[in-house]
Amino acid sequence: MASYTFLSLLLFSLLLSTFHPSLQQNTLHGSFPLTSAPLSDTSAFKARYLSTLAAKKAAAAPFGYNFHSSFKYSMALIVSLPIGTPPQTQKMVVDTGSQLSWIQCHRKSPRQQPPQAPFDPSLSSSFSVLPCNHPLCKPRIPDFTLPTTCDQNRLCHYSYFYADGTLAEGNLVREKFTFSISQSTPPLILGCATDSGEAEGILGMNLGRLSFISQAKVPKFSYCVPLRTRRNTVSPTGGFYLGHNPNSNTFKYIKLLTFPKSQQTPNFDPLAYTVGLAGIKIGGKKLNISAAVFHPDATGSGQAMIDSGTQYTFLVDAAYARVREEVVRLAGPKLKKGYVYGGSLDMCFDGDAAEIGRSIGDMAFEFDNGAEIVINKERILDEVGDGVHCVAIGRSESLGVASNIIGNFHQQNLWVEFDMNNRQIGFGAADCSKSA
Repeated sequence: MASYTFLSLLLFSLLLSTFHPSLQQNTLHGSFPLTSAPLSDTSAFKARYLSTLAAKKAAAAPFGYNFHSSFKYSMALIVSLPIGTPPQTQKMVVDTGSQLSWIQCHRKSPRQQPPQAPFDPSLSSSFSVLPCNHPLCKPRIPDFTLPTTCDQNRLCHYSYFYADGTLAEGNLVREKFTFSISQSTPPLILGCATDSGEAEGILGMNLGRLSFISQAKVPKFSYCVPLRTRRNTVSPTGGFYLGHNPNSNTFKYIKLLTFPKSQQTPNFDPLAYTVGLAGIKIGGKKLNISAAVFHPDATGSGQAMIDSGTQYTFLVDAAYARVREEVVRLAGPKLKKGYVYGGSLDMCFDGDAAEIGRSIGDMAFEFDNGAEIVINKERILDEVGDGVHCVAIGRSESLGVASNIIGNFHQQNLWVEFDMNNRQIGFGAADCSKSA
């Protein structure tokens, strides 16, 4: 992986920790065998489970990834997935900007109950740790830059610091996702974090060869982000599919862009979902932004991507300046002078959010083939606390990157489908609260 990709992982993780408080338990469609009792090699339960699993697999058709679950949304998409044999339900952030998937991984405290409990490797018959001599346990892999070392037990240990200084570390391991007694992935390479400041793990969904979708050979996946307000006492629930989405006949598709390796400079992330962003409209007016601003230049700056793991949208300076100029023109007198939220959002207001939204009008992100993501005026501002509302767009420079990133705030009430087979992304307007 290019160094920029690794930097992106750190920055997106920082953004999650900055903008995403702990979320409440979510539910999963389907029934998964779950036990917290220790299993020995001679355990009768384990023997019966494995025997039944083998019989079911022999009779079942190959897993087609027709898997549907729900997730909770409160600045990040948190899905609960069944991992191990028998499965233990683990909460993970669906992150299209990350490659490495990892889970919280240590022995359960007697006071913890699933799905809050971390993963206990001793309860899974399909769990294994990568040894030091495994090819991945090397300082440099072409598309997977992650510091690895040999620990005192001769196991492959990884560690990295997030940009806020917190540490995530553990062992690289192999483990299955066991969706039902008859449907599971092969063992996948994951991080087994023993020390992390995050409450949930990460489900890495980018185009890297070690992401979840690449290892599990998932042909497509989709999610529908529900509307969220700070008045919600419970995190709203959205829908998540691995495989076919029955709503896809209503989607409008745009092609993923690819670039030659010569253009994949340190500012370019070749594993991101890069799209052809063509322009931005506010109040029906297309802003005077050169199309070149939304396409990578010779340094890789300007890449436009769809990212589920970043909360807000971030634009390179040339685009951000035009957006801010128009917002100030339309609602400047109400702007909260000198105020910056989270070090990133500086188009913020006191007062009646509905009135300010009406002053600014609807916003739309336009793509190469005429597809649009439309954000109506009622949703153009996000409440950030103490009665302050901000336009949910910041400068990419505040993240230390040079990309245009469309975050999950601007994907609310929208099906977003990532189709790897056809190298395209689909959008479909929806009431995402009904998608679960």
